[in-house]
Amino acid sequence: MSQQDQLQARARELIGELASFERPSASEGERRGAQIIAAQLEAEACSVEVEREQAHGTYWWPLGLLTLAAGLASLKGSRLLRTIVGGFTAAAVADDISGGSQWFRRAVLPQHDTWNVVAQCGDRNAERTIVFVAHHDAANWSLLFAPQIPEFFGDCFPAQLERSKTTPPIMFPVFAGPLLTLLSGLTGSALLRRAAAVLSLGSALSFAEIGSRSVVPGANDNLSGVAVLVGLARLLRERPVEGTRVLLVSTGSEESFMEGMRGFAKRHFGSLPIGATKFVCIDSVGSPTLMQLEGEGMLWMADYDEPFKAELSRAAAELDVELVRGLRFRNATDALISLQAGYPTLMLGSISRYKAPSNYHWPTDTAANVDYSSVVDATLLCEQLLRNEAAALDTA
Repeated sequence: MSQQDQLQARARELIGELASFERPSASEGERRGAQIIAAQLEAEACSVEVEREQAHGTYWWPLGLLTLAAGLASLKGSRLLRTIVGGFTAAAVADDISGGSQWFRRAVLPQHDTWNVVAQCGDRNAERTIVFVAHHDAANWSLLFAPQIPEFFGDCFPAQLERSKTTPPIMFPVFAGPLLTLLSGLTGSALLRRAAAVLSLGSALSFAEIGSRSVVPGANDNLSGVAVLVGLARLLRERPVEGTRVLLVSTGSEESFMEGMRGFAKRHFGSLPIGATKFVCIDSVGSPTLMQLEGEGMLWMADYDEPFKAELSRAAAELDVELVRGLRFRNATDALISLQAGYPTLMLGSISRYKAPSNYHWPTDTAANVDYSSVVDATLLCEQLLRNEAAALDTA
């Protein structure tokens, strides 16, 4: 059996096992998944820790409560009330969705255990470190994520799809509702007040709908990334790399806006010098075509390190792996946390012909619907990037 066939068989087995039970953020299922992943990495001669962190575990409760408060305030006649509530909720929403401290949910909502898997391999005494990050929790589905929506627009407006380089800003209305509540209080505008009520209460209803749904299997998003971590560990056991320490990190509570990665940051960033550490986030690599993001962000766009992106493109060219460039997502992944901390960071994902991850946050995100050839290509691409980095250090 070829190396590629072995990697694909292992990926199928691991993704199938983990997708067979529910893994919502900060849950017993998430912990069970972390233990399975840790055992797999230990079998590949990695030093592994399962680290317990704290997370709330949802995004629909904090954002739903904030937008509901803004909506109810916008129905009141008091300008002072709208100004105070609008300002508070707009600030809290902006912080929660943009990689901030998430002070509202930490202060108001219950916290639970979430589980990160942190494995170490490579040259463990090296000064340079590359951290490869995926996540093992899974999201709730929602009608907002129905795959028929992008398929309809892509099939009906192919020219617009071809020109599109950025996904729709789905969080703009969520932030706009509280912001308009604030502005209606400051100006007394009845038009702004009505718009604030529609956007805020509409957002609150949407979050209630998301919270009422079940958890998807999460095979592409993001067990495909977990399979890359385990496959990379296998490759490094067979052919060790010198001069670079490798951390393989599978976070919990990514789907509740990167809470597990925030825990990793709090615990580990102090021992990872910015000038000697790089991050590669691997998220949803089970669609037909691999891509690397130019940037991401729910409110404002943050671009990834250009020289590091060029290195990944060079590694793809060396392997003759197709790697799409030029796309930006109005979402957020674990990569945003390391990027905002100042680390050179990449985000490696994949897309369908509709320029979106296949089966994103939908019940069809099953092990059977993963493109395993893309998972294998992503694994080999990460290995090539790592070896190129180590070789560059040898010649420096």
